[in-house]
Amino acid sequence: MAKDELINWEAREYIVQERNVGWWVGFALVVLVLAAIALFMKLYSFLVVIVVAAIALVVYVTREPRTLHYSLSKDGLSEGNNLYAFDEFKSFGILNEDNHYSLVLMPKKRFAMRVTVFFPEAEGEQIVDMFGARLPMEPVKLDLLDRMVRWLRI
Repeated sequence: MAKDELINWEAREYIVQERNVGWWVGFALVVLVLAAIALFMKLYSFLVVIVVAAIALVVYVTREPRTLHYSLSKDGLSEGNNLYAFDEFKSFGILNEDNHYSLVLMPKKRFAMRVTVFFPEAEGEQIVDMFGARLPMEPVKLDLLDRMVRWLRI
């Protein structure tokens, strides 16, 4: 493959987590307990924050993930109109969660967020080869926030 050749693929924005009735009951209980505490302590602004956060979380977990278009070239990784240049990252790694493969890009800047991109297994070798030619590959694992989000199934 030529170094400036493009690799294109589409992937979901995130992995859809299954939420059973127990999850929804637990969520409702937590919201009700926090709301009761806010009412008991007369913290009305906190009550508003709880209600708004609960509504936002329900909207977020019930919406379908978008399908994003990615392309990889000599300039970097493009996600729609966003370009992530190779020189913004110090390394990359691969995660496999329940047969969902993702590329994790580790930023050079100290407080910058990691970039996680899902990809189909069929294009995986080409994608890893292209990144491997430009960045070192390191083992990666889910950080504390990612593990909490997975555990809470958000």
